Amino acid sequence: AAASIVAKVYRDARMRELHERYPAYGFGRHMGYATAVHLRALREHGPSPVHRRSFAPVAGAAAGAPVSISA
Repeated sequence: AAASIVAKVYRDARMRELHERYPAYGFGRHMGYATAVHLRALREHGPSPVHRRSFAPVAGAAAGAPVSISA
C-alpha cells in the first residue's frame, strides 16, 4: 500500500512538472488520465514528446485520426 501512495505522489509531481513544460495539455489538472479536456488538447495540438504513443488515442492523434477514449 505504501508503494502505491509513493507512486501516486511521484506521478502527480511529474504531471505538475510536465504541465509547466506543456501547459496546453492540462497535465496538472488531469494527472495523466484521458479526460475530455486532455483528448481535446490532443486533437488540437497533436501529441507532445512525452505522450505514450502506444495509447490508442495518442497514436490516433499522431496519425491525424479523431481522438476518443473508445478508439
